[in-house]
Amino acid sequence: MKTIHVDSTIQSYDIIIGKEIRHRVGDFLTKSYSSILVITDTNVANLYVDDIINGFHGLPVFVEVVHAGEATKGITSYYNLLTKAINYGLDRKSLIIALGGGVIGDLAGFVAATFMRGIDYIQVPTTILAHDSSVGGKVAINHESGKNLIGSFYPPTLVLYDMDTLKTLPEREIRSGYAELIKEAMLADIDLLDRLLHTSLPKFQDVDLAFFLESGIKIKAEIVEQDEKESGRRMFLNLGHTLGHALEVRFGYGVLTHGEAVAIGILFALFVSERELNTNLPIHRIKIWLMKNGYPLTVPAEMINDLFDLMKRDKKTTNKQIQMVLLQNLMEPVVLSIDDLKLKDYLTAFICEEMKEVK
Repeated sequence: MKTIHVDSTIQSYDIIIGKEIRHRVGDFLTKSYSSILVITDTNVANLYVDDIINGFHGLPVFVEVVHAGEATKGITSYYNLLTKAINYGLDRKSLIIALGGGVIGDLAGFVAATFMRGIDYIQVPTTILAHDSSVGGKVAINHESGKNLIGSFYPPTLVLYDMDTLKTLPEREIRSGYAELIKEAMLADIDLLDRLLHTSLPKFQDVDLAFFLESGIKIKAEIVEQDEKESGRRMFLNLGHTLGHALEVRFGYGVLTHGEAVAIGILFALFVSERELNTNLPIHRIKIWLMKNGYPLTVPAEMINDLFDLMKRDKKTTNKQIQMVLLQNLMEPVVLSIDDLKLKDYLTAFICEEMKEVK
């Protein structure tokens, strides 16, 4: 079992990584609570919710199960969960447990952030992707005009990462999680990137995955500690997300997983970096790895105008100019404003020319 501490100006917290620890969540809590609400989804509930409940004795524990998938992370589910919390009699001394992947973490975290002006919550991630989303205290729901446009910075009191829950992941979720690991490695660790690119999915060794997860979490934790509210360096974690979020919205929430969309977004960021910054990046090597591991990389040309409009609505857009995270080199990220006409030309060339070899 390993513990990574994250300092936060709002509230500091530990990330505990181990096996079978979901059975004793109560042992890791540092305070007493009046009641507990477990929020999970239809994929996870039958697998792990009883393990969580059985770890508490003498406390009222309520469970709410929402439909699995990105489409759930909207205003209707958010409002319904708040109503359930009220009806169950939760108060300011209650605890919310987010049991699931990134969608559940974001949704349950935003419920916790806003119920009675904020109550404690803990993250119990069950996906590889959630190694990224469960760290840093970003909680949000989607709007039909863009992803995560409604949200807050609200750290958990604890992240409890039971690696045994990852054994039940489908192939798409494994791919989704590894895309974020690739992103973190490109930002901060060339050796980690090389090791990742020598990994074949969906097969992997537990020892490798444990190393990858711990490395990715440490990279993100270090960046978050330096820039908790994304005013500077934390923006680098959005590498690949400008186009990635637009793809998720345009295809329809859930058609592409978050990681699948980010993988395409990373390739686009490298494509733009080479042209804007006159650099030479391993775009071909990464594209080949993505292809070999089954990532969907085709984008219909008829989506170009819609994708461009969605990118303009992205949270990182400032004064109506798109801000992209680019790389001067591996481990040397920068944020650059891109002129609209130039960016649309880049997007067109990327979709119609750069990606044609994977169609």
